[in-house]
Amino acid sequence: MTLVMGVVNVTTDSFSDGGRYVDTDAAVAHGLELASQGAEIVDVGGESTRPGAQRVDAEDELARVVPVVRELAGRGITVSVDTMRARVAEAAIAAGAAVINDVSGGLADADMLDVVASSGVDYVLMHWRSHSETMQSDTAYDDVLADVVAELVVRRDAALRAGIPGERIVLDPGVGFSKTWDQNWDLLAGLERFEALGHRILVGVSRKRFLGELLGGREPLGRDAATAAISTWCALADVWAVRTHEVPSQLDAIRVGQRLRAARLARSGGVGPQPGPVTA
Repeated sequence: MTLVMGVVNVTTDSFSDGGRYVDTDAAVAHGLELASQGAEIVDVGGESTRPGAQRVDAEDELARVVPVVRELAGRGITVSVDTMRARVAEAAIAAGAAVINDVSGGLADADMLDVVASSGVDYVLMHWRSHSETMQSDTAYDDVLADVVAELVVRRDAALRAGIPGERIVLDPGVGFSKTWDQNWDLLAGLERFEALGHRILVGVSRKRFLGELLGGREPLGRDAATAAISTWCALADVWAVRTHEVPSQLDAIRVGQRLRAARLARSGGVGPQPGPVTA
């Protein structure tokens, strides 16, 4: 089953909801709301990684993230932390985080892989080339799908060498990070190439700019239906989880995708899940 990872941005400058949840109480309330709507994981981040974003210092990131993680984890929520810093990851794990979601795949902080390896938590390793300020000038590929897969494998192998077991590694193709409009679509069309690597796959496209461009310049809050369409596509591809700002329609879209996938498998003689109707 494709899971939903709900986003809590404890930031002032995230592209979709920057500033709405920078207060700890507001962030915790939002995380609880996402979980109540069906998000199996709540992803807490204290630093925006949108194109052009400036980095915050480690102290600010810690102050934003750790209290929220502690409160949500203490209430039984499975918490992921979106950070590139080993120091923040270590503090978040101590506060109860079960997943570290590192958009840099260990490239931004040389200590990250060792921290994760010694912790026992899951590690989301995303394809990444450079920080937000410059990443959209770093989009040259010979073949975007083949190159991204190859670069992810290099980072996956580094994680394995550091002692992170393969079953704890989740791969993310990095849609929107050092990718052009067309390249994002190429990656999504080729999800089976990432599945073939033998790890769980996370896809994060929620409200991203390339969807707004497809929809004629629509603003982030108007992109949830398009996000849901991709959630259906991800469920058809048996992606492990989608990362999203909005939960209910994504769950509906995933259920449709899973039902279509089950029907396709049945027609081809395969064995797959057979989701039934939702019961109250």
